Amino acid sequence: MTADGKATAGAQAARRGEPAGGPLTAPLTALPRAVIVIAAATVAVLLAVSPWYGYHRDELYFRMLGERPRLGYFDTPPMTPIIARLSTAVFGDTVVALRIFPALCTGALIVLVALAARELGGGRAAQILAAAATATSVLPLLAGHSLLTLTPDLLLWSAVTLCLLRVLLRRDGRCWLWMGVLCGIAAYNRDLIVVLLGGVGLGILVAGPREVLRDRRLWIGALLALAIASPNLVYQVTHDWPQLQMAEALRIDEGSDNRAAFVPLQLVLLGPVQAVLCAAGWLRLWRNRPVRSLAIAYPVACALILYSGGRPDYTGGFLLYLLAAGCVSAAGWRWRKATVAALAVGGVTSIVVALPVVPAASLGETPVAAVNEVARESVGMRDVAAQTAAVVRGLPAEDRAGAVLLAVNYGEAGALRRWAAEFGLPRVYSGHNELWWWGPPPEGTRVVVSVGYPPAGLGTVFARCAPAGRLSGMPGEEQGVPITICHDPVRPWRELWPDLRNYS
Repeated sequence: MTADGKATAGAQAARRGEPAGGPLTAPLTALPRAVIVIAAATVAVLLAVSPWYGYHRDELYFRMLGERPRLGYFDTPPMTPIIARLSTAVFGDTVVALRIFPALCTGALIVLVALAARELGGGRAAQILAAAATATSVLPLLAGHSLLTLTPDLLLWSAVTLCLLRVLLRRDGRCWLWMGVLCGIAAYNRDLIVVLLGGVGLGILVAGPREVLRDRRLWIGALLALAIASPNLVYQVTHDWPQLQMAEALRIDEGSDNRAAFVPLQLVLLGPVQAVLCAAGWLRLWRNRPVRSLAIAYPVACALILYSGGRPDYTGGFLLYLLAAGCVSAAGWRWRKATVAALAVGGVTSIVVALPVVPAASLGETPVAAVNEVARESVGMRDVAAQTAAVVRGLPAEDRAGAVLLAVNYGEAGALRRWAAEFGLPRVYSGHNELWWWGPPPEGTRVVVSVGYPPAGLGTVFARCAPAGRLSGMPGEEQGVPITICHDPVRPWRELWPDLRNYS
């Protein structure tokens, strides 16, 4: 072929999003300063709004679990509770302390998505667009405002994806080793990392490049991942695979709702404009044979999540690399300015939906409470403790001295534990998830203030129960739950406790 012919072929390949031939060898350009500015500005905004509203119910639970460090917990690996423990130890026992790490994670995530765009051939404009699109996406903002298991997931998955891109596009086998380390660490947060690895692995077997599987560093990386994750795996084996038990409980409890919401949420998890960019990104990856496996991995993951009844946000890590690829394409569109303007408008909507900018007092009257579970479950958790304390103070002195609290779920238990000292609350017990394993009240406990348990059910457990009111003034699931005072369990606590176990 002539030199002109080579140039023409190279230009055609570039338009299709493919390398001109073989692995990429061109040196990478420096990351634009604007990407760092966008990341830093996002962190600053997240830290500024971190005290608004209050603790999310999951944050209170992780704070509670962190008081008892373990290699694993029944419903969650140990990473997020450990982060909660370290955050409160270093920065103080406040909601702001818990949210420093999420804000920093989101700043790092913005940089990683921009780096992924760079690996896919994106220049300065594409990298800045990727950073801006991530910073104005709903899911990263949610994960950056509250300490959720989603928070470390998005960061770790994006780091793994960046390593995969370097392996697939540049044949940089050293990244298999880094992937092993990152996947081993990710297993301590959620075992879902296997969905990403399985989807991409299937894609490589189907579409190539299969030669990357012959690199011995892949298998060394796999051994590294197993070695790092082995304590968590040992915990799972020795505790009868609690993560599988929880997955089955969630499938039964929420599977139908999750499936119904799956497709609509794929379009809005990042934002409507970002959804268009993700579609363009999927097409770009599909047309680029070296990274076609990443295009295949997304529908494979969707199928697995739908089958298992998993949450729609489990695809967040996939959507972010699709977004990076889409920004590479969008940087060359004729209507690029219109795309940027649409992102700016969408960013305002994302901030209103994802961050605590709607006044807490009126949140329940707005659509934000309906679409943002994190927001509605972050308002009123302190009131759970305050209103329960009012009931406890009303007990006769002889009952109050030996009373305990019994919470139906971990959010209530976490709230009662967090403000126990401030309100003078007795010890809290719960049969929900990991807390059931912490055991029942001491034998001889006669008086229980129940929060959330249906009074009819309590009537079969105690000799007598009396309603003491209902929680009020909160937009989340605690609104209207009953508070009940019960006396004299009908059987010893060791016999009653199995009946109070609730995995959900």
